[in-house]
Amino acid sequence: MARTRHRSLDCSPGCAVEATLQLIDGKWKGVILYHLLAEAPDGGSLRFNGLRRRMPNVTQRMLTNQLRELEADGFVHRTVYAEVPPRVEYRLTERGRSLEPVIRALKAWGDAHAAPPAATGHEIGAETEAA
Repeated sequence: MARTRHRSLDCSPGCAVEATLQLIDGKWKGVILYHLLAEAPDGGSLRFNGLRRRMPNVTQRMLTNQLRELEADGFVHRTVYAEVPPRVEYRLTERGRSLEPVIRALKAWGDAHAAPPAATGHEIGAETEAA
C-alpha cells in the first residue's frame, strides 16, 4: 500500500509533524536509525546482519523493507560491494543524521516513561479497590 505524502506543508499548523511522522513511521525505522546513530557515531556503517543482530525480533523481510524505505526517503545510504558473498553496508546520510536530536529525545523519553507506572493508586481499577 502506497503511503500518502505531503506535497507542501502549508495545510495546517500540525502538518509538518504529520509529515515527519509519516517519513519515520514503521515499527522498526526509529530503531534502525537509533542503531545507526549509536553504533556508527563517526559516520561509519553497519552491515545488514549487524543490524539484524541488534534487532532480533525483526524479520529479514521487514528489515529489508524498512531499510529500502529509509533509503528511498534519503535517510540511509546503501553500499553494495562486489564480493562473494555480497557485502551490503548501511550508513546515515546527512538527512538521516539531522534526525539525531529527535531519535535521542525519543530514547530519553522512553527511558523515563516507557517502564510500567509505579504503584501510585492511579492505575485503572484502583478507585474500585478503594471503595
